[in-house]
Amino acid sequence: MKTEQYLGYLKRLTWLPLLMLGGCKMTLLDPKGQVGVDEKSLIITATLLMLIVVIPVIVMTLAFAWKYRASNTKATYKPNWAHSTPIELVVWLVPCAIVAVLGTITWTTTHELDPYRPLDSDVKPIVIQAVSLDWKWLFIYPEQGIATVNEIAFPTDTPVSFQITSQNAMNSFFIPQLGSQIYSMAGMQTKLHLIANHEGSFDGLSANFSGDGFSDMKFKAIATSQKGFDAWVSKVRAAPTQLDQNNYPQLVKPSEKAPVQYFAAVSPTLYHSILMQYMHGPSTLLDGNQAEAGMNSKQPMQMPMNASIKE
Repeated sequence: MKTEQYLGYLKRLTWLPLLMLGGCKMTLLDPKGQVGVDEKSLIITATLLMLIVVIPVIVMTLAFAWKYRASNTKATYKPNWAHSTPIELVVWLVPCAIVAVLGTITWTTTHELDPYRPLDSDVKPIVIQAVSLDWKWLFIYPEQGIATVNEIAFPTDTPVSFQITSQNAMNSFFIPQLGSQIYSMAGMQTKLHLIANHEGSFDGLSANFSGDGFSDMKFKAIATSQKGFDAWVSKVRAAPTQLDQNNYPQLVKPSEKAPVQYFAAVSPTLYHSILMQYMHGPSTLLDGNQAEAGMNSKQPMQMPMNASIKE
């Protein structure tokens, strides 16, 4: 009796986990940029194609279990039955057709949504250099000559070309409502092209575990009008601090829940220095001019003795 009561209580509680889903946001399926829209379409299309197999399998599993239950004496017992041509055709041809269609769609969209592929647009893209730190994001605008921490802004309907690297631990750069995620790795540069078709403030994050402060390694991506973007740039340029190789070591010190920071000016070679430092051994931040020279030359570079960062 106690066992039956216990099972009865469990049955009444089975719906409770569904309440937890009420706190989830449909961020990935609410895209605000063309890349995100295309990825949403791919996800839905692939899911529907796979459901062509999944739904019949689930239905047949339940139907067979019901029909051939022990209490159903009318069910036909055929222990020697072993083959049916119609069934063989269905269970082989339908999945093969789905795989062929899904493979074709995946092949096409994989190339169309290649994160390294520049977006088709008549508007000149904005370049943003992103560096993952412990545990915050540094963003450098080389054309505007400014830098920020944990906040970026860009005009709507304007392609954004991200150049991404890491100061140390591997992370994953991700703005769910705009599109693809891509890894940031020390000593390497990855690329990502996104665009926002609607104004708004979108959540960005690291989607790759990287240590204690990983869960709060978030930033804001603000899509605004061109006028609003110009005003934002002016606000950043009014900041009292600048960023270069001298104060960068202070910035890279590990910190959790880092606040938004603005830098009115940034060394034009800082990003290249960060990218190239691991080409010359760990814990070495190159002089910016040498780093940039190294990006364009196969010749070995000399390291300045006073350019070391204490990790």
